[in-house]
Amino acid sequence: MHELILGGAKSGKSRAAEARAARWLVQQGQPGRQALLIATAVAGDAEMASRIARHQADRAARLPQLACLELNGASLAEAVAAQARPDQLLVVDCLTLWLTQWAMPMTGLHASALQLQVLTDELSGSLRAASGPVVLVSNEISLGVLPLGADTRRFVDALGLLHQAVAACCERVTLMVAGCELPVKGRAS
Repeated sequence: MHELILGGAKSGKSRAAEARAARWLVQQGQPGRQALLIATAVAGDAEMASRIARHQADRAARLPQLACLELNGASLAEAVAAQARPDQLLVVDCLTLWLTQWAMPMTGLHASALQLQVLTDELSGSLRAASGPVVLVSNEISLGVLPLGADTRRFVDALGLLHQAVAACCERVTLMVAGCELPVKGRAS
């Protein structure tokens, strides 16, 4: 089963995904299960490097059995395709940072709307073909006013389209608000 977990900053998205992984790992009658985090963040500055280090330490303390694959610019669709298998739950954290690297990179050219659609289609295809469960985490950023800048509006639009495409591939969508899970699609966990 695939699930998309959406929410604002510090809403509890990552912890909810980790809770899914913890339950997956200890499910009775299912020995040999594994869980893998596909981390998409890239440290572009000292503050982000510090955030990543804090996330790594906190996650290792809470769930040391959760292995980690740092994407570091590699194809997310290819990583999902290569790592998905029936005995392994994948946690992708997070789609927002992954898309940012394409739509609003710190260096280099911004991906076009067509390129972003291709990336979305590739990820959707990998999710549909995934032979094991995938939990995807992303920020819901489009609940406020329309941003003033053209680049920011373009990003908000691209993320909204990505969320729609991924949600269509998931049996469950959950919105996190203040640490509370609100089922949007499918049954609550």
